Amino acid sequence: MRARAFCARSPFDFDWLFDWDIGAGPRTKSRRPGRGPGRRFFKQGQVRLALLSLIQEKAGHGYELMKRLEERSGGTYKASAGTVYPVLQQLEDEGLIKVQEEDGKKIYHLTDAGAEEMLLHEDAIDGIWKRATGWKDWGANMGPESAEIWGSWGRLTKAAFKASARSDFEQTEKIREVLDKARKELEDL
Repeated sequence: MRARAFCARSPFDFDWLFDWDIGAGPRTKSRRPGRGPGRRFFKQGQVRLALLSLIQEKAGHGYELMKRLEERSGGTYKASAGTVYPVLQQLEDEGLIKVQEEDGKKIYHLTDAGAEEMLLHEDAIDGIWKRATGWKDWGANMGPESAEIWGSWGRLTKAAFKASARSDFEQTEKIREVLDKARKELEDL
């Protein structure tokens, strides 16, 4: 069960790296072994809240909003026109944003109704950007060169979880010491 709790706190679902033996449960169709993180960046309805939030910060055109979504996630999430423009149209239809044409571009502005909608979902919006920061932090360290160590990291993590699942307090402390020593050695490189 500890493996699942660890993954739930992480911005990535690490089950695709290796098969957990400890309480991870069966693989489901939503998991994609061998193809990278299995979680979507946005859950249902969150793109709409994220766009409202970005428009409140600064009005912008569609492509600009797509780029700002990508920047906020550190490049981990790349918004597509097929995702963003239908949501913008929906927000306009709901009266939450209005469109003004400037220099031949549609610029999206928040309406009073949009500001009220954001107040209703303030906690959810904060959660979105908190998660985006986590993805951004991870994404900054996830270049192609880091792919070389994923297998070793996964095997180390699996071994630590397996050992802790059947350990007492003293063994858990020893596991922590081993992992801390490895971390310090890596930081010294």
